[in-house]
Amino acid sequence: MLAVLPAQADQPIRILAFGDSLTSGYGLPDQDSFPSQLERALTATGESVKLINGGVAGDTSAGGLARLDWSLADKPDLVILELGSNDGLRGLDPAATHKNLAQMLTRLAQDRIPTLLVGMKAPRNLGTDYVSAFDAIYEDLAREFHVPLDPFYLEGVAGDPALNQSDGIHPNAAGVAVIVKRMAPEIIALIKARKDTGSG
Repeated sequence: MLAVLPAQADQPIRILAFGDSLTSGYGLPDQDSFPSQLERALTATGESVKLINGGVAGDTSAGGLARLDWSLADKPDLVILELGSNDGLRGLDPAATHKNLAQMLTRLAQDRIPTLLVGMKAPRNLGTDYVSAFDAIYEDLAREFHVPLDPFYLEGVAGDPALNQSDGIHPNAAGVAVIVKRMAPEIIALIKARKDTGSG
């Protein structure tokens, strides 16, 4: 028993990747999913982390809000909040999406869980008014809740056939790798900030 005590004293930082199919790894083997690739990338930098895959395919912001409390039972130290793409695909009211995400950020703030908000963009065929209202959601929330923002989850991946599955929507393993490479430094910054405040 004594041999395992040092490892127990340094528990890995638990990171909840909370989102939809883009987070869960739709169409991919588990090892190629966003949480799995991000865990390997962070571990390679020397961070001790455990990624929790909280992605549910097809989830809207309302669906995420409904299951957030249940997901927080895993006691994450950090959260990556990636929701809204299905709201946009369905043309749901941006005001409702904003409200749902705001309620989630309020809940996470109450528990003092550092959070990276991940932005989405509306399908461009929904018209300029809808696109403008939807795309503004994430910057507005980042300012309101003082959380870091990754402006667009699919930056550098969307529209590139080489980085997407045959549906043209979900990244393939190479596409996920592009996202992870961009996002890993953002997560490392959150981990560092958490350590600097003495909570980790």
